[in-house]
Formats: sequence, structure tokens, C-alpha cells
Amino acid sequence: MSDKAIDPSNATKLIAEALGTFLLLFGAVGTALFAADFGTGANGTSLGVGFVGVALAFGLTIVAGAYTWGPISGGHFNPAVTLGLAAAGRFEWKHVPGYIIAQIVGGAIGTTLLFLIGVFGPEGWLGDAQAGGFASNGYGELSPGGFGLGAAIVAEILFTAIFVLVILGVTHARLGTGFAGLVIGLTLTLIHLASIPIDNTSVNPARSIATAIYGGGGYLGQVWVFIVFPIVGALIAGFAYRALFEQTPAQPIQAEARTE
Repeated sequence: MSDKAIDPSNATKLIAEALGTFLLLFGAVGTALFAADFGTGANGTSLGVGFVGVALAFGLTIVAGAYTWGPISGGHFNPAVTLGLAAAGRFEWKHVPGYIIAQIVGGAIGTTLLFLIGVFGPEGWLGDAQAGGFASNGYGELSPGGFGLGAAIVAEILFTAIFVLVILGVTHARLGTGFAGLVIGLTLTLIHLASIPIDNTSVNPARSIATAIYGGGGYLGQVWVFIVFPIVGALIAGFAYRALFEQTPAQPIQAEARTE
């Protein structure tokens, strides 16, 4: 047997991106829908995992996906991350559209399967879940904490920029860490802990699209905010990182967000 590594095909990378985004949506949004507020026990203790549990679910699914499919595709699982890496010179622009499509499809499959589970749930559960937005992002009256459009815009730009800067730092070819997947997952957990009350935390257009499909109504009408401004934050971070921290002109590679 040859010990020479074989670079995965583009099709394999796209499948890996779809699977990773599927895992993120199915696991983390599933936690938000099924376990965040599970009611109260006989002794008055909450049975749900709350915001903290949901934040951990997003972080844990990213860790799992990064170490499972990161070595194949780079483990982006997020259109904003893909665009941020491209802006930093870590990913070829010609591959960006395929990655984004794969991520959106994977995320939509994740929420579709959650919807299917809800169809067979307790009477009224699915209707209540959709009325509550199906874990969608929102501002104004659709914000968990009542925060307005301006707060959502600022939060999405800044938190996405922070997320992308961390990814670029820990996956640097020379200066990165072998624990990149763990650091990235913990960063996403921290972001959710801080921003769930603001707009239910996006920093990922694929996540926002996938939930808005079933949240419908006002949530679908507001989803543009959670597509546009995470991308703005990611591009700012990518171009800034390239200008400030790259010692030599960056050379595009297929997928720098490695976790090995």
C-alpha cells in the first residue's frame, strides 16, 4: 500500500460540507427545539437545557464535524466562513459557490428531518414550534430579548468577524494549533452564550436559511439580515487578517480550516 495521501475530489469535499452543516443544524437546532425548554419537574426544577445547553450544542456539533469531515473539506459548514477564508487567501474563490450551495442544502436537510420528527410528536408540538419560529433568528418583536434591527446588525458583523479571525488564527499553516477544532467549537459556544438573547445567534447564513424555511412568516422576512451581515463580518475579518497577520502573500489552497 502506498503511504502517499490522495487529495479528496471536489465532489467528496462538497458532500463533506453538506454532512457537516447537516450535523450542525440537526444536532444544535434539534437541541433548541426539543430540549431547551422541556418543562418543569415535580419539584419545580426546569427540565430543559436552556440557553447554555443550546450554546454547547452548537459548539459540540462543530467540534464533531470539524474532526470528522474537516480533514476532507476544511470543515467550513458555514457560507460566511467560506467567504472569510477566501478573502484571507486561504481558499480559492472558484470553489466558493459550490461550498455555499452544499452548506445550504445540508442545513435544509437537517431542519427538514427535525420537522419530520415534529410531525410525529405530541399533539400541537409542531404548530407551537413553528409559531415560535422553529429556532429562527429574528430582531424586534422576534428577538428573544427584544433587541432591534441595529443590535442584530452590529452583533452579526462583530461576532462573525471574531469567529472567522479565530478560525484563521488557529488553522494557520505555521502558527496554528492541533486543537483547532476544539478551539473553534468553544468559540462558537461563547458566541452563542453572548448573543442568543439578541437575535438567537446566526453567524451562519446556512443556519438562518434552514430554520427560516420552517419558521416562516416574519422570520422568513427577516432572514436577509442574517445572510448579509454575517457575510459582511466574515469579509472584513478575512481581508483584515490577510493584511495584518500574513507575513507573505497568501497562496490559495483548497481548504485551510484543517483540524488534524
